Amino acid sequence: MKHSSSRAFFAYWNAKRGPARAPDRSEFEPSAVRELLADIFVLSYDGEAGYPFRVAGTRTSALLGCDLKGRSFSAMFSGASRREVDDIITCVAEETLPAIAGVTATTGSGAKAHLELLLLPFTARVHVPASLTGLLAPFEDDATALRDLTLTSWRYLHPPERFVPRALRKLAIARGFTVYEGLS
Repeated sequence: MKHSSSRAFFAYWNAKRGPARAPDRSEFEPSAVRELLADIFVLSYDGEAGYPFRVAGTRTSALLGCDLKGRSFSAMFSGASRREVDDIITCVAEETLPAIAGVTATTGSGAKAHLELLLLPFTARVHVPASLTGLLAPFEDDATALRDLTLTSWRYLHPPERFVPRALRKLAIARGFTVYEGLS
């Protein structure tokens, strides 16, 4: 992760998830990430609707030049990037794997802007619509009214495995087969 906002939001998400693969949406406290709220958004996991924004921070809305609530996240991307974004979102939500991506966009003046996109899953709950959160952070301070977003690079972030004591690792491997050590 290159952007400090992405690193800070990932660290918060990682702390909230604890030993789970992803945290529950109800565990997030906006006051804990106050300085990042302008860049944070929440997407509904609804592929037919293009993964619409549930909520978006003020800077994210300003970057994309409109109020984003209910708008398709996928539609912000052009050409082949749209299909790639759909695939990444599906993997983030269904496999509970965080992802980071490099994005370029065109500004109103025709210049290129560079951004970093972080997508983080929430734990799926019964009878609750699936969603995921993310952060879109520009590297240039003057980036506004962006269009034609294009993925330049992306990768999945495999959260580091939690420390598991040796005895528990043995039991996890055994799966039904028990070994009693020290008996003769």
